[in-house]
Amino acid sequence: MARMKFLCDSDRCIECNACVTACKNEHEVPWGINRRRVVTINDGRPGERSISMACMHCTDAPCAAVCPVSCFYTTADAIVLHDKDLCIGCGYCFYACPFGAPQYPRVGNFGGRGKMDKCTYCAGGPQQDNTIVEYTQYGSNRIAEGKLPLCAEMCSTKALLAGDGEMIATIYRERVQARGYGAGAWGWRTAYRETVTV
Repeated sequence: MARMKFLCDSDRCIECNACVTACKNEHEVPWGINRRRVVTINDGRPGERSISMACMHCTDAPCAAVCPVSCFYTTADAIVLHDKDLCIGCGYCFYACPFGAPQYPRVGNFGGRGKMDKCTYCAGGPQQDNTIVEYTQYGSNRIAEGKLPLCAEMCSTKALLAGDGEMIATIYRERVQARGYGAGAWGWRTAYRETVTV
C-alpha cells in the first residue's frame, strides 16, 4: 500500500496561494481556518523561500500521541485523520503539532472554541465515503474518487506534490539533480548558509 505524503519544492513555489484557495473552496472550510497556508521565510531578503504548509501526515504523529480521547487515526494509505465526533477540543494536538495543522474553528475560552479541524489530505473522515454527513464535517473525499488532493492539483508550478511518498521522493531527487545541486542540496552548505553555486 502506498504511503501518501506531501512535499513542497521551495525553489518552485511562487506564493500564489492557489493551494490555500483550492482547499478552502473544495471543502467549504469555515472562515478563520486555513487547512493549508503558505509560509514565507526571509521575506524580502536574499534567500527568500515560500513553502506550502499543512498537516504532513506524520508516520508517528505527535497529535495522535497526545490526544486524550484517541480521535486521531491513520488510514491504510498512512493518512492521519481526525474524528470530530470523538474530539473534545482540548487543544493538546494544537500544541504538539510542529506544523500548526490542527486549528480551532472559533476564538474563545476552553469549550467554546469548538472541535479541532485539520487537513484531511482530501480523504474525508470516518463516515461512509462521499456522503452528505462526511462532506459536512470534513469536506470532499477526493481520495475515494481516485484523485489526489486538490491543493496539489491546482499548483501551477508543481511545487506542491502529493501522492505516494516514494514516487514524490523520486520526482524531487530528479529535480534537485537537474538543478545541479547534487547530493549537497540539503547538506552542510545549505544548513550553514554557505553559497551554493549553480
